[in-house]
Amino acid sequence: MFMASKGDNVLVSSIKLEKIFSMKGGKGESSYANNSKAQAIHARSMLHLLKETLDRVQLSSPEVPFVVADLGCSSGSNTINTVDVIIKHIAKRYEALGYNPPEFSAFFSDLPSNDFNTLFQLFPPLANHGGSMEETLAADSHRSYFAAGVPGSFYRRLFPAMSIDLFHSAFSLHWLSQVPETVVDKRSAAYNKGRVFIHGAKESTVNAYKKQFQADLASFLRLRAKELKKGGSMFLVCLGRTSVDPTDQSGPGLLFGTHFQDAWNDLVQEGLITSEKRDNFNIPVYASSLQDFKEVVEVDGSFTINKLEIFKGGSPLVVNQPDDAAEVGRALANSCRSVSGVLVDAHIGDHLGNELFSRVEKRGTSQAKELLEQIQFFHVVASLSLA
Repeated sequence: MFMASKGDNVLVSSIKLEKIFSMKGGKGESSYANNSKAQAIHARSMLHLLKETLDRVQLSSPEVPFVVADLGCSSGSNTINTVDVIIKHIAKRYEALGYNPPEFSAFFSDLPSNDFNTLFQLFPPLANHGGSMEETLAADSHRSYFAAGVPGSFYRRLFPAMSIDLFHSAFSLHWLSQVPETVVDKRSAAYNKGRVFIHGAKESTVNAYKKQFQADLASFLRLRAKELKKGGSMFLVCLGRTSVDPTDQSGPGLLFGTHFQDAWNDLVQEGLITSEKRDNFNIPVYASSLQDFKEVVEVDGSFTINKLEIFKGGSPLVVNQPDDAAEVGRALANSCRSVSGVLVDAHIGDHLGNELFSRVEKRGTSQAKELLEQIQFFHVVASLSLA
């Protein structure tokens, strides 16, 4: 669960987290739209794996629209670029079989607090459907599909039964539905005292996170199995780790368990917040190992694994001048803020949020060289078909 900033640290349920959580909206310096270049690079490097999944999807009659859903679409252009790749690839499959492509429908789904307005403004105009679908797909500056936003958590039902041909979700499934209750309960052995993330935490804390991840992923799979058409597939990408030990959270550990953690400690030492206020904030992220992920899929039994691998994504920090320490520090602060800023501000308010991220920036600047050398993201990439 998550802690509120109002009054005496009142526990807030996962429903509350659903209502407030999002990547940072708008088009400002610390917005997700301007701090998701690394995700774009990582997504491009995985396109060959996505296309393998697309080749497995069973094609229906071209009279029936082909339906794609992107889960955890956020508010930048990455989701639009990926959906474009998916639709063009599927259209080519129909053409290769001698058919005119069907009409396409794409659902962009995220939590209700997501900045759908910024996302919709990035859409190219819909192509003229008076012409043929071939002309539509050839018009690069236009959109060749009907689009709709679907607000809601992917840990709940989102679509009618058997209505989706392909689910795509990238860089989202490592976000848990809630911080496990025991992690912020002072009476519990899993209480994450002195930390805001599980990197380097004690075993009982990490196990609480792992259980939450397993329960969430099992729920996700069960629901998608109901919503997929027969012959449908899923392509999933989430933060992963190479270590068997879940207390070593790989790249996310360095992002949230070092300079970000130290910045919280700075606020405590300077008397700006209490240590209890810090301990009641935890990042609801779990970087899974391949084994963690595989176990859940196999126990659930709804899906067959076509491919499951750990993919080296690279650094989450994209900088023009790697030798410019100030730029690296800014990139670290903006990267952290774009994904966790909404939660931080909800917990300690905007003013202290600014203080926190200015300290992240300062620490990132002083450790710029080491940061660029060490921080490396790995992803679990899964291609699944209905069992």
